[in-house]
Amino acid sequence: MKVAIYSRAVDYDQQGEVQQMLEELVNENVETMIYQPFFEKIQGALLVSGDFSVFNKAADLDESVDFLISLGGDGTLLDTITLVRDKNIPVLGINFGRLGFLASLGRDELHSAVQSLLTRTMITDKRSLIHLDADIPLFGEVPYGLNEFAIHKTDTSPMIKIHTYLNGEFLNTYWADGLIVSTPTGSTGYSLSCNGPILFPDSSSFVITPVAPHNLNVRPIVVPDTNIISFEVEGRADQFICALDSRKEIVNKQVQLAVRREDFTVSLIRLNENNFLQTLRSKLSWGLDTRN
Repeated sequence: MKVAIYSRAVDYDQQGEVQQMLEELVNENVETMIYQPFFEKIQGALLVSGDFSVFNKAADLDESVDFLISLGGDGTLLDTITLVRDKNIPVLGINFGRLGFLASLGRDELHSAVQSLLTRTMITDKRSLIHLDADIPLFGEVPYGLNEFAIHKTDTSPMIKIHTYLNGEFLNTYWADGLIVSTPTGSTGYSLSCNGPILFPDSSSFVITPVAPHNLNVRPIVVPDTNIISFEVEGRADQFICALDSRKEIVNKQVQLAVRREDFTVSLIRLNENNFLQTLRSKLSWGLDTRN
């Protein structure tokens, strides 16, 4: 078995758990690759004697990697999506951050997680992605995201007008600070904070959610992800912001933009006992009544 490990960094008091995980992988004769910048940060603190290889970019990962373990929060897991791309490497998120909705396994479940990988008793969920098409190159080789695509006004500019079309047919003009098109996975993130609905991960839909709309009768709308959603942006400023997950680019308002469902999916690993409803209840306090 071959496993890759990605992380931005872990706190000093978390290094012992990382060491414990690496020891277990070494003892089980698992070939282990570690993201080089992360390996350099923890190398001096590790007491594990193992032959670890390193990787730096997406090209260093191939189909020989059975699993990728993400150590961090949801932002760290989103980073891994830009690394695995269309290689169908399942990603296991271990929450070393705060909320950890996508990276839903706690640090105390590291042993169970590793054992599930070794025995292949975990469950793999296929998650859809959103792909951006534009008439200029944007976001390099990774014009897709797991959570959402968003259009924003720049920091100091007034609101913008976003003319939005479904398969070429006019939907609405949003007078707003921005607009979010979210995947089902992203429906529990930024879109939710702007009063968007929660979608089940397998619902094959997009949520279009305005950010601070000027028209109070404008509400989020759910559309099938078979639609191509295109935009024309107007505003007093010459530029606006495009975002895919946590990545951003400044774009001139003359640029033509459209989003669609990506041709491939990404695989997220969960343990048998962890499902979407349990994560909703535990992470978002879904249905919690403090009177009881």
